[in-house]
Amino acid sequence: MQRPQWRALAGAVSGGVLISVLAALGGPGAALAAEPAADDSLIMVLDSSGSMAGPDGSGSTRIESARKAVGTVVDTLPDGHRTGLRVYGAGKPHGCDDTQLSQAVVPLDRDATKRAVAAVQPKGDTPTALALTRAAGDLPKDGRRTILLISDGESNCGAPKPCEVAARLAGDGIGLRIDTIGFQVKGAAREELECVARAGHGAYYDAPDAAALARQLVRASQLSADGYRFEGTRVTGGPNAARAADIAPGQYLDTIGPGETRWYAAGLDATSTADLAVTAVPQAGVKVGYGDGIELKAVSGGQYAFTCDTASAHFGQDEGAMIVTTAVSRVPTSKGGGSCDEAGRYLLSVHRTSAPGSDQGRWPIELRYGSEAALKAGTTPAAAETAYGDKPAPLAGDPRDLTGGTGFNDATALTKGVWRDKLLPAQTRFYKVRLGWGQQLSYAAEFANEPVLDDASGASTWSYVETGTYGPGRQPVRDASGGSDHRSYTGKPLSVGLGTVPVTWTNRWVTGGSAPAVHSAGDYYIAVSLGPRAARLAKNAAVGVVLRVDVTGDELAGPQYRAPVLAKGQAKDDGKDDGKSADKDVDSAAGRDSGGSDGGGFMTGKDMIAAGAGGAVALAAVGGVALVRRTKRGGA
Repeated sequence: MQRPQWRALAGAVSGGVLISVLAALGGPGAALAAEPAADDSLIMVLDSSGSMAGPDGSGSTRIESARKAVGTVVDTLPDGHRTGLRVYGAGKPHGCDDTQLSQAVVPLDRDATKRAVAAVQPKGDTPTALALTRAAGDLPKDGRRTILLISDGESNCGAPKPCEVAARLAGDGIGLRIDTIGFQVKGAAREELECVARAGHGAYYDAPDAAALARQLVRASQLSADGYRFEGTRVTGGPNAARAADIAPGQYLDTIGPGETRWYAAGLDATSTADLAVTAVPQAGVKVGYGDGIELKAVSGGQYAFTCDTASAHFGQDEGAMIVTTAVSRVPTSKGGGSCDEAGRYLLSVHRTSAPGSDQGRWPIELRYGSEAALKAGTTPAAAETAYGDKPAPLAGDPRDLTGGTGFNDATALTKGVWRDKLLPAQTRFYKVRLGWGQQLSYAAEFANEPVLDDASGASTWSYVETGTYGPGRQPVRDASGGSDHRSYTGKPLSVGLGTVPVTWTNRWVTGGSAPAVHSAGDYYIAVSLGPRAARLAKNAAVGVVLRVDVTGDELAGPQYRAPVLAKGQAKDDGKDDGKSADKDVDSAAGRDSGGSDGGGFMTGKDMIAAGAGGAVALAAVGGVALVRRTKRGGA
């Protein structure tokens, strides 16, 4: 289902904020995400102490601007998103027990929430710690839960300190996140709110004026409402290889702590390709280091453990956490006898790297185990395709509006064409494009001029944009086009993009370069990310991006040598084994030791043809152990 297009927030101030923001978002009731996750919830905690009755410097009071900003958020949240409102300091002139639940956390009732915030009259003290404690109790016990605290000052109610309470409530970081917005704060008040966000595994947003308050509220609430949509069966990975959790082909959900290693075990046959992909989803934008991320290793079982494949995905930046994905594969050699060829029990380890100063909350991880059968006995697959070829001309035409998915499971399907979307700071959008045998993908994500804040025009304020491509098994696909996948972002026009080689069965036999992950027909995924620090420079809540997506090459009827072009209405033949043993007495089609090379250490040339039964894959041998190292910068 295609979801409504984001609209840019206008840089209005004071009493004009609500009108300008709603007009930019598409009018009252405009939902930014049409299908919220059923188990996600949000409670806004509004400081209504006496200081909120003061002027905001633009002709309105702080509470008036806060009311309008909360109303804007309510209009932009998706239908059905569980949302509530708690206030503090609004019940009496003095008292550190003064906090009330103004709107229960229920499927979004826009009118009721607006009436509740309209009735708020600031008058009292600032019992921030108590309000946070009660807000955590207001939220459901299940799913991802977000507390969004909006305050203009420091707590004046003594112990316990709000930061201590936030740390206790958030615990190990699974499920609960505490974001804070400082409305015209500085000094100790700002430090307190920053500490609450850090301890609560959340993010701090600075709002020096009414327009910034509306903008930051929309950003924080939308990141809460539009988080990664997980799918899978719950599993707990073992603490060591001996206690690895058994998995079968499918999708699984687990968590992992800083410095922890989780182990899983899979029973593999002797002929199928196994892809094991892991997606880690930290709380968006929380503090991380350059080397933080995940590292995967696939090893054979038995008396001697051989490393079959390794991969890693690190953030490569310290702006804040983003979604990271990487994968390892077990691919049998052509004639058997390799270190990772035998049928049996294989192990996957997932290790999380974390710097001492990084957020220490546990990360949810999604593990996908895909198994791809060998080709039918006697099938000769087409030659490997390792060259990108001539770059196609950029697609022209007016872009069509869409909203990308939150992850692999709800990625928005695209076809060849020009598309337009919006990205929040610290957000990754996902899309999928189907490629048939013989086809290849190329795309560009173009960012135009965006208005920036007046105090963000200097060279010291910048963020980044990044893109990544993933195969049907979620394997990271290396660029074949010479494009750029990561660039610094300052609001000025730029483009990132990638291209693949044609989809060919024998690409899995290539031992380097950009071809190995492009070995199966199916959905290929595009991820586009905007760095967290863009929240400090972009004037609009979300930043526009145009995607030019091109699919070139005729789709072939199957993976076999000299397969005809697929005719309209013709059934596809994937050439897969019907379950019987494939003929193993064949020559290697990889050309790995044929002398054919482009200098990059991998096979090239369309004249290398796989002879005999397909499905056997050769890994590069390193000292008798098959080892392929993949790396990827985080952020997509």
